[in-house]
Amino acid sequence: MHVVAVWSIKGGVGKTTTTVALATLAALQGLRTLVWDLDPQGALSHWFRVTPRGRRAPRKLVSKGTPLAELVRGSDLPNLDILPADLSHRALDTALARRRRPAARLALKLAPLREVYDWVFLDCAPSVTLVSEAVLAAATAVLVPVVPSSLSLRTLEQMRQFAGEAGTAGVPLFPFLSMVDRRRRLHRDNAQALVGAGTFFNAAIPLSSAVEQAAETLTPLPLAAPTSAAAQAFAALWQELQQRLATLTHRPA
Repeated sequence: MHVVAVWSIKGGVGKTTTTVALATLAALQGLRTLVWDLDPQGALSHWFRVTPRGRRAPRKLVSKGTPLAELVRGSDLPNLDILPADLSHRALDTALARRRRPAARLALKLAPLREVYDWVFLDCAPSVTLVSEAVLAAATAVLVPVVPSSLSLRTLEQMRQFAGEAGTAGVPLFPFLSMVDRRRRLHRDNAQALVGAGTFFNAAIPLSSAVEQAAETLTPLPLAAPTSAAAQAFAALWQELQQRLATLTHRPA
């Protein structure tokens, strides 16, 4: 089971759009897929039209007595399940802090699902918290959407520093360019310098009205506009992610 976190400590860079698109592509490929919405704003949950089961969800998410499978909701897509969030999930950090080995808690909760799902995507809030440490400890890899600007690039360096301080520097951070506006010279120049340089993925997601329209209709982009430039870029990102993780899996010890 691959656990891929889509995380950046900068907001507005396309984390949820990316998670929705990649999870949809995985499900369409016939892979058993779970998306865990870890953002209290619950944008991803809203996108898939699901809400948490019952109250006190944050406590249940980290307690030993409640299997995650009991909190999972189905979606309209075959092979795709959602672990939804709402504003009550702002207390998840506090709930984690009350547990022993809090940074390991998400990994422990996900472990029983290894026989159930092929891929798990974690849609993360734009923050640096105890939840972020737990995400890094649970993830096979972290996808980092980066807008080609100096502030967003600085954020990437801060995330690498945080991962090192949290003792999870071995978890690969996979940055890729997001919301690239090729009408802007700064974006064009940065994209040319970063893509293909070895650190960033080759796939770059363009700024696109198709993404906004997909969000308005609550339809995943690969279904709403499959021939759009953005959908094609996400398809390339998905292929590149699978190839990169296959390489990690088969790397000699």
